[in-house]
Amino acid sequence: MKYFNLRVYGLIINEKREILLSDECRFGHFFTKFPGGGVEKGEGVIDALHREFREELNLEIEQATPFYYNDFYQESAFRKEDQIVSFYYLVKCDNSKIMVENYEIPFQEETEKQRWISIKNLSTKDLTFPIDKVVVDRIKTFIH
Repeated sequence: MKYFNLRVYGLIINEKREILLSDECRFGHFFTKFPGGGVEKGEGVIDALHREFREELNLEIEQATPFYYNDFYQESAFRKEDQIVSFYYLVKCDNSKIMVENYEIPFQEETEKQRWISIKNLSTKDLTFPIDKVVVDRIKTFIH
């Protein structure tokens, strides 16, 4: 392991008890994750969360409450020399502005799209990355 790769994600839950997922195709790989991404050099974790939400969702965060961070080793799926450390926040924002559309999964074009999924139906199989799967289990336990 040469580098730490800090990641930050927002968990948005709407009034229908659905959570927002982000489906993405990058570098020829399709994956599903929570909205968010990498912390850039010189940036704090919460600053990165705000930036990612502006970039990915064109949204301003009203409130971000810490929910989970991984306390175990996780190798990066894209760069084997990186160790991933991920921070997850429960996010409050004006989710009525989130634009979702119907689309086929997986898709091949290099882009990202969002969709809502019922927390009741949410499964670890819905997410690609190992830390996200841990978060799904926590969501199912702590958010009824």
